[in-house]
Amino acid sequence: MTTPAEDPAPPATPPAPPRRTALLSGLALTAGTLTAGTLTAGCSARAAPAHPDTTPAAARSRPPAAPSAPVVPPAPAPRRFPAQPAEITHGPRTNPPKVALTFHGQGDPAIAESVLGEAEKAGVRVTVLAVGTWLDEHPDIARRILDGGHDLGNHTLHHLDINAMSQTDAAAEIRGCADRLKRLTGSIGTWFRPSRAPRASALVQRLAQDAGYPHTLSYDVDSLDFTSPGAAAVTRNVLAAVRPGSVVSLHFGYADTVAALPDLLHELDRRGLRPVTTTELLS
Repeated sequence: MTTPAEDPAPPATPPAPPRRTALLSGLALTAGTLTAGTLTAGCSARAAPAHPDTTPAAARSRPPAAPSAPVVPPAPAPRRFPAQPAEITHGPRTNPPKVALTFHGQGDPAIAESVLGEAEKAGVRVTVLAVGTWLDEHPDIARRILDGGHDLGNHTLHHLDINAMSQTDAAAEIRGCADRLKRLTGSIGTWFRPSRAPRASALVQRLAQDAGYPHTLSYDVDSLDFTSPGAAAVTRNVLAAVRPGSVVSLHFGYADTVAALPDLLHELDRRGLRPVTTTELLS
């Protein structure tokens, strides 16, 4: 086989074929039994691209293939931190000084969006512990939290007093919220926090571990924002107790929290305390 540059010079033009031969050749070309490659010299024939007007009607009428749906990565799964106890109340008290702002997730989604927006505007990422029924009512909020770079975890299905429940009911509360997180994000979430209690009972800790959460997440600073004390009081409550490694309890659903956040973030920055997700705090 020769490359096009090595193709021999075309032979001299032969005399015209008899009329009968020319007609038969023309008929054969029309029927498609001869190709341009069989009539021209060269090492390999290259099929000419089809002209749009010669595309079969069926192919012209076929709709274009739909674009592939974007692949959404699953949410991070719970991690085990061997240096931490089964119930975590705070992170390392060492440098660089970091704190975790954690939000109980329920209430008006517009307020939740405002909190997330204020945090992101300041370059801050937080941890959200979502109530399962809240996710049922606002399923888009789970992906919104994750797309913002925040941690997302489990705060039980109905936000009842889980420590006062029977083993069966408490397990259903934990697994019910885990199932919703799994359906919406591909993961049961990064953390579990008990509802209506700052600490989990021994039974609830064990049930959470059975559901796939190595640690329960408590806190050492309570903003008391759920009492609606005013934005200034929310800020004072946090700043009075926060220190390196603190886990701060806050809530979606309260206007005071949104109003307090800019000043709170400013004061934390002034003190050299960097707010991060709980996962980053402990990593």
